[in-house]
This record gives sequence, C-alpha cells and structure tokens, in this order.
Amino acid sequence: KLRPGVTWHDGTPFTADDVAFSIARVPHVPNSPGGYGSYVSVVARTEVIDPLTIRLHMKAPAPNQPIDLSLVGIISRKHGEAATTSDYNSGKAMIGTGPYRFAKYTPGDRVEMTRNNAWWGPKQPWERVEFRFIPNGAARAAALLSGAVDLIDTPPAPDLPRIRADARLATSSRQGMRVIFLRPDFSHAGETPYVADNAGNRLAQNPLLDVRVRRALSLATNRVALTERVMENAAVPTGQWLPPGAFGYNPDVKVPDFNPDAAKKLLAEAGYPQGFRLTLHAPNDRFPNDAAAAQAVAQMWSRIGVTTQVEALPFAALAPRMARQDFAMVLYGWGSTSGEAGSVLINIVNTYDRATGRGASNQSRYANPTIDALTDKALATMADPPREGLLRQAVAASMEDVTFIPLYNQINTWAFKKTLHFPARSDERTFAFEIVPAK
Repeated sequence: KLRPGVTWHDGTPFTADDVAFSIARVPHVPNSPGGYGSYVSVVARTEVIDPLTIRLHMKAPAPNQPIDLSLVGIISRKHGEAATTSDYNSGKAMIGTGPYRFAKYTPGDRVEMTRNNAWWGPKQPWERVEFRFIPNGAARAAALLSGAVDLIDTPPAPDLPRIRADARLATSSRQGMRVIFLRPDFSHAGETPYVADNAGNRLAQNPLLDVRVRRALSLATNRVALTERVMENAAVPTGQWLPPGAFGYNPDVKVPDFNPDAAKKLLAEAGYPQGFRLTLHAPNDRFPNDAAAAQAVAQMWSRIGVTTQVEALPFAALAPRMARQDFAMVLYGWGSTSGEAGSVLINIVNTYDRATGRGASNQSRYANPTIDALTDKALATMADPPREGLLRQAVAASMEDVTFIPLYNQINTWAFKKTLHFPARSDERTFAFEIVPAK
C-alpha cells in the first residue's frame, strides 16, 4: 500500500505504476557501474491492483524483500521511460518525491536543492540546501572551522581534537557498517596480472587461488596497527564484514591474529618459501586514508617475503578496471546498508551471475557453491532465529575460505555547528531532512 497524497516534484501523483516501472528497470539500468539487480531478483512479477496498491509475486520466500526495496530508488515512469544517462547526470530527469527538490548540479563542486513545500511530511526548516564536494579532508575541516560550511562528514582524525575543542562546534559518531577489505583475484588460473616471481617473471599459476596463501596474507596483516596508526582510532579491527550487534554477525569469527611466522610457514607449505611479487591497487580518494592503509599493508606483506608495491588511483579510474578483473589484489570497501549479512553474501561473495543479478559486485569472481547454497537457504528462511543461524554459518565459511581479507570497520563521524543537531548514522548517509536546529 502506498501513502496517499504523495506527488512527484512536477506535481503528478506518485502511483503503483511508478513502482512497477522502477522494479522492472532495476536489472537493466544502462551504463551502471554496479548493480541493484540482486535486490529484486526474487520478484517474479509485479501486479498493479490500483493506483495505491501493488502486489509482488515472488519466486520464493523472501524475508529481506522489504529491506531490499528500501535500497532501490523509485523513479517516475513519466520521466524515466525516455530518460538517458545524460538526463540523470544533468539533473533533467532528477524528479523525486522528497522534502527537497533538485535545483542545480555543478560537477565536482556542489548540488543545490530547494525546499519542496508540497512534501507530504512536516515542513523543513531549510529553504535551501547545498551539498558541497570537498574530497580533501584537511580542506573539509578548514571549511567547517572557518564557518564556510555548516556540517561535514568524515573529519580527518588529526583535526578532530581541534574541532572538539572549538566551543562553536559539536561532533556525532557511530561504528559503521562499512568494512574495508582486501580482495584477491580468483578470475585467473594461470598467469595473473601484477603477480610475478622475485625475478619479475610471471608465475605459471595464480598463487592467490591457494587458500594457504590467502591465510598467510591475512596473518601478516596487523589490523590493530592499521586502526591505531593509520586510521588514528577512527576504525575497529574486524575478522568479518559486520560490526557486533548486526544481524548475522558471527561472534565465533574472531579478528585474525597478527602472526608473521605462521604466515611464512603457510607460504612455504604452498610452495612459495621465497615469496613472490605483488601489486596492491587501491583508491586514493574513496575511503578515509585508503592509500595510506594500502601502503601499510604492503610493508607488512613485504616482511614475510611477498614483496608488495602499491598503485593508488582515483576511484573513477580504479572502478572500471576492477570490473574487468585487471588487478591481482585491491583494497576496497562495502557498506552493508541493509544492516544484515545477506547484503555482502549476495552481492560480493556469491558466484557472479549476470542473468539473476547475484554477485553483482563480485568483481574478484570468487565462486563457492556451498556458500551460494547457504545464502539461498538463509534468504528464503522466514523466521529470524534460523535465518540468522544460517547467515552466521555462511559468514564463518566465507572467512574460513578467505573470500576476502577484512581489515576494519570504519567509525562514522560528523562535525557541525552547535546550532545544529544531526544523529550519526551507521550507513554514512547525510540526509538534509535529518539536520535540524539544535534545541
């Protein structure tokens, strides 16, 4: 059932037909760098009953479907049917139903929005809102301290003491749902890009396919040092992808020990007693201290004989190459906005299947039928306790096989003028309608 009285920003009614159109469009979004197909993969068809009622016919039980649909943007059929990628990028097709209307987008600089006085909810306190893009952390903090902006996300850890000491400012923090991890390549069986022996020659087979090598790299990674020294305590070490308290978090999966000697032994058992050479790719503008974290990991791995160099790229250049399986090892991050373990399982861990949308972000091309089957069973189990038990089994199996090497969960922090109030969110999102005058 849809809320009555909701209109699009152009004044036309929001109806079930728009929802049906949006769900059908999800698997076929042109030029999408990722994919949301997994969120509607269990929907067999939609049936519009009346303008405010839509019925979803499912292929199987789907307890997560309400959560999944909350992650799918609903768009207007009127504007979306003929809209192109450039229409969305320019803002021409940016027609929503929310409390603020799109006004202007200046690439690389800002998005300007104005209050939607026809919104169905309470009147918003702000007539105009600007989202500015300030990728440099120090510049972001300086803009807040100077009064040029009212609120920032991800203030750099070195600037937090100064911000917290400023009587004009306040902060809000919460452990986040994003895990920063290292993703090995599983797509190459033989010679693998950016992997070589110590003489610089390509290896005949991909060493990362051997679980002993992956475990060795995990054991050689000092997660405590990463969170304390690189992240300056703005992150928490982890051995899985969700923080404690999240649905599917497995308390039996501990943070792996830092044990270089055990790592060297595993490398020798796998046939690499002298190690090998590896290039670790990472973004330099996507996550806090992403390139610095990669450099620290490279030093740790080099100490066990896996001589590692780092190539850090802007995320816009990194992402399309990841999708082509160009790299042997990548530092990456994933935010589980669904708040449960199935998001990572179905999008990153499960076998890539373009037709169904499964593994939409599994760019490493990892495949494990046992974990796929556990995921299927979990996501079709309606009762919460047995579903969580199955998810925990899948988490344990994924980490035992070192599907990827989790490093830490970020701590999300916002800093803002004391005249404002904003509750920290675990999903990192900054919504204008949640920024209100302080009482």
